[in-house]
Amino acid sequence: MVTVRATQLELDTAVQALRAGEVVAFPTETVYGLGANAQHAEALQRVFALKSRPRNHPLIVHLDSPRFLHRWVSNMPVAAEKLAARFWPGPLTMVLPRADKVLDLVSGGQTTVAVRVPSHPMAQQLLTAFGGGIAAPSANRYGHVSPTRAEHVRDEFGDAVPVILDGGECKLGLESTIVDCSGDVVRLLRPGSISLTQLRRVVGDVQVGAVSNSPRVPGSQQAHYAPVTPLSVVPGGDLDRLADSLSDGGQRVAVLAQRPPLATYQYVTWINAGSRVDAYAHDLYANLRTLDKVGCARILVQEVPDDERWDAVRDRITRASAVAAHEDAGDSMAAGVLP
Repeated sequence: MVTVRATQLELDTAVQALRAGEVVAFPTETVYGLGANAQHAEALQRVFALKSRPRNHPLIVHLDSPRFLHRWVSNMPVAAEKLAARFWPGPLTMVLPRADKVLDLVSGGQTTVAVRVPSHPMAQQLLTAFGGGIAAPSANRYGHVSPTRAEHVRDEFGDAVPVILDGGECKLGLESTIVDCSGDVVRLLRPGSISLTQLRRVVGDVQVGAVSNSPRVPGSQQAHYAPVTPLSVVPGGDLDRLADSLSDGGQRVAVLAQRPPLATYQYVTWINAGSRVDAYAHDLYANLRTLDKVGCARILVQEVPDDERWDAVRDRITRASAVAAHEDAGDSMAAGVLP
C-alpha cells in the first residue's frame, strides 16, 4: 500500500471542520470513518442523522495514542494494557469502563466506551492535529456495505459530507477486531484481522461471543454490512449449478467466488476474488459494491473455508445474507445459506 498523507491545507480544513462541530470522513487501515468531535453533542447527532443510525448504538473513539486514554477510560485493566502494547496502533478496538465525562451518545448510554488507535498515517495526522478524540463509525448508511475508498463515501453521502480526506484504498478492508475488556474476562465480540489465536497469545484465555451482560458494540446486529441487492451464501459445489439454472430462467445473477466459473453462463456477472484470505478481505466490500451496481436480482457468495483466518470474512457475509433472509423469509433464495 502506498503511504498517503494529507496536505497541510487538507489537514487544516478537516481540523477546523471538526472543531466547528462538522463531520469529516477519513481513512483508517480498516475502513473509512465518519468522524466527529467526540466531546461535541451536536456533531455526534449529525453522525447519527447522516447514517440513520439508532441513537443507542455506541460509537468508537479514535485516538492518536494511548496518552489520551484517561479522558475516556476510568481504569485500564492489565489485559487491556497488554493488548494495547501489542496491537496499537492497529485494527483493535477495546471496550473499557468509561470515564465520567464521556457523552451518552458516544457510549450508547452504557457504562463502557469503545476506543481504538488506528495506524493509517492520514488518520494519525488528523488525530494528532486535532488533539482529541474523534468518534467515528464507518462512513456509510447504517447497515450498508462499509467504504474502503473515498469514492465509496461520496457515493453514499454526496455533498452531505463536504470534507473527505482521501487516503487511498484501506489496507485491510474489514472493520476492526472488537474485544470487551470491561469485565472479569476478555471477550471477543467482533472478529477482525487480529485473530482469536493472536489475542490468546497475549492475554491467555479469551472467550468468544456476547453474553447477556455484554456491552453493545458496532456491527453486532444479526443483519448488517449488506448491499442493496439481496445476498445469499452458497456452498462452493452448488455455485455453478445455481448460477446456470437462475440465468437460464432469465434472472440476472451476480457471483462472488473464490475461483473462475466452470462454464460461461448467460446473464451472470462473476467475480473471482481468489482464495487468499488477505486479498479477499481487502477487496470484499469493493467487490460487493461493484456487484450491487450490475442490476442483478441476487448476489451469490461462495461459502468461505471453515478456518480461523476467514472468521472475519465469514462474519460479514453471514450478516449481509441475514438482511435478505429477514426481508423475505418465505423465499428459499433468501434463506441465508443455500441450498
